[in-house]
Amino acid sequence: MERTEALALLKENLTNRNLFNHSLAVEAVMRRLARHFEQDEEKWGLAGLLHDIDYDRTKDDPARHSLEGAEMLAELGLPEDIVYAIKVHNEYHGLPRLSLMDQALYATDPLTGFIVAGALIRPEKKLAAVEVPFLMKRFNEKAFARGANRETMKACSELGLSLEEFVGLGLEAMKSIAAEMKL
Repeated sequence: MERTEALALLKENLTNRNLFNHSLAVEAVMRRLARHFEQDEEKWGLAGLLHDIDYDRTKDDPARHSLEGAEMLAELGLPEDIVYAIKVHNEYHGLPRLSLMDQALYATDPLTGFIVAGALIRPEKKLAAVEVPFLMKRFNEKAFARGANRETMKACSELGLSLEEFVGLGLEAMKSIAAEMKL
């Protein structure tokens, strides 16, 4: 599947602009991580872009979230490793993270919301104003970005990355698409 086709599919299935932006952010971070680990950027990017494709239908039922999306994408012929990474990103299912892509998608999902929260509390409300030390200082503040699961983000250690390295790569990736995200 080409990115343009994936974007059209995402637009058909997601109605919330913030969730669409989240998908773009996860795609960007996954592409950056793929480059860091010398993996397939297109494949990792598709996994990131499409990981929440079923969220509008499953947001109130975590037992179905990611399974419906994975099934839809498998029927469309996406590679098995992308489909599995999408299933695995929802910790509700307790599936083992077998590949680097699985581990990356799992840790990246909450990271993007954490970084967006960092931008939104800055006076400029722009990603350009956010730096890694600022985010690291906020990491242990429970009231900050409450929905971003810190333990899931710390799973970046499975990739051999420190939390600071992971946040830095994520921030760099998101800054590269800031205009598209209107941040």
